[in-house]
Amino acid sequence: MSTFRNRREFLALAGAAGTAGALALTGCGAGAGRSSAAHDRAEPRRGGQFRALFTGGGEAETIDPHAEALAIDMARTKAMFDRLVDLDATMAPVPRLAEKWESNAEATVWRFSLREALFHDGKKLTPEDVLFSFGRILDPRATDHFAQGLLSVIDLKKSRGVGKNVVELTLSRPSAELPALLGTLGTAIVSTRYRDPAKPVGTGAFRLKSFQAGRSFAAERFDGHWDGGAYVDELRILSADADARGNALRGGEAEYGYEMTPTFARTAQADTSVRIIAAKGSTAHAIVMKCDQEPFDNPDVTLAFKLLADREKLVEVVLAGQGVVGNDLFGKGYQYYAQDIPQRTRDVAEARALLKKAGVLNKPLSLYTSSVAGGFVEAATLFAEQAADAGLRVKVTTGSSETYFKEQLTKGAMGSHRSGAMTIPTYINDRLLTKSAFNASGWRRKDFDAAFDEARSTTDEAERTRLYGDLQRTIHEEGGLLIWGHPDWLNAVSSRVRGVKEAPPNTLDSARFDKVWLA
Repeated sequence: MSTFRNRREFLALAGAAGTAGALALTGCGAGAGRSSAAHDRAEPRRGGQFRALFTGGGEAETIDPHAEALAIDMARTKAMFDRLVDLDATMAPVPRLAEKWESNAEATVWRFSLREALFHDGKKLTPEDVLFSFGRILDPRATDHFAQGLLSVIDLKKSRGVGKNVVELTLSRPSAELPALLGTLGTAIVSTRYRDPAKPVGTGAFRLKSFQAGRSFAAERFDGHWDGGAYVDELRILSADADARGNALRGGEAEYGYEMTPTFARTAQADTSVRIIAAKGSTAHAIVMKCDQEPFDNPDVTLAFKLLADREKLVEVVLAGQGVVGNDLFGKGYQYYAQDIPQRTRDVAEARALLKKAGVLNKPLSLYTSSVAGGFVEAATLFAEQAADAGLRVKVTTGSSETYFKEQLTKGAMGSHRSGAMTIPTYINDRLLTKSAFNASGWRRKDFDAAFDEARSTTDEAERTRLYGDLQRTIHEEGGLLIWGHPDWLNAVSSRVRGVKEAPPNTLDSARFDKVWLA
């Protein structure tokens, strides 16, 4: 992985990429603790160069919008391409290249009305471009197209263009969630003329100037963008580790740092050169118990473990207070989240009674974790101490960070788990169905699968919300997810930056650089 490790290496790379001659801009002395809204009242102005830093992926990086896998990939493709639909901060679908949409009563046929938009080569967006894009995503020869599974519900042979600006998508089964699916990663619209990923043809606010995997990316403003175009003249996205991101921001060598640590956020409070942009509780940290293995095939045992967690302490210690307490449910604050389920609190006496009834108290248990994600080992260790209050013996076992997420699916009866932002139906689809590829909690129930199918095919939104609520109640009471906290999503910007919003990852306003400007 060729990411730079220190300020000296950053400067060498920035100079090679042409960033050393960036515009000299005067900082306004804004404190790190203020919200971005307080800085965005002045009228936006055009001009300047914007440098954004992300964790790199070396030669594995790509600007193919259908093969994006890393955050740095997603930022680059978001700059150059648009989707039909995107997701807002609650994970609800919002219009982008599609101005509006509607379905038949069975949610098996959907029509999307396209807005007038231009590709970077000056050609207009057409229904054929949309169908070509989905055909490329679904091409069975492509093994790295992220959205292939999610969009497999589209029957391309029966889908068609209707007139000049309507795309009709016919589905192989009912799906009331199709608009949200089209807002997920890997669903960007490309031109029918797109053949070579090194020569992108998109409708995005920026047009490619240069790209070198693991090193640099430069793009210029596309003045023909349907949403008004960007404010900055040039966007550069570079690879950097967490320490280098912080040093570059403080040194004035970058304007944006993606996914900063809680430690950096704390120290930045007294630094007038940077601001932290925090999206509260935007991800999820959990301990998973495999419901297909003893002793967690007994719902009393999974409930007991949930009752043992001191969630406030976990958030305070592991997240340094930069997060909110979890309630064993994914997607706090997102569309369909079951807010009416009471917050679970610690009850050691009840947990001990349940464990004694199940005959688990004197049996040693192992919790498999890794340093692959910040806070995993710390949370596992602290929870083991909390479990000891009920007489449990939980041994923390640390695995390789290189292979942890794959091995956790097969190793041990307990493990560390986290999830980034996604819709609640997508989380259930990917992690809680019998055939889910990433079913870390071993939750496999045919009745749950059937109830999920009913929910996602229900076109009435109120009824669909009720059905998703019922699914979440089942998970809360019987599932193997001990979701103890929701970490804040921490990004950082130079004090001279305006227009960066507090947004969960994988949503429209996350790492979105067409609306940023420099004071």
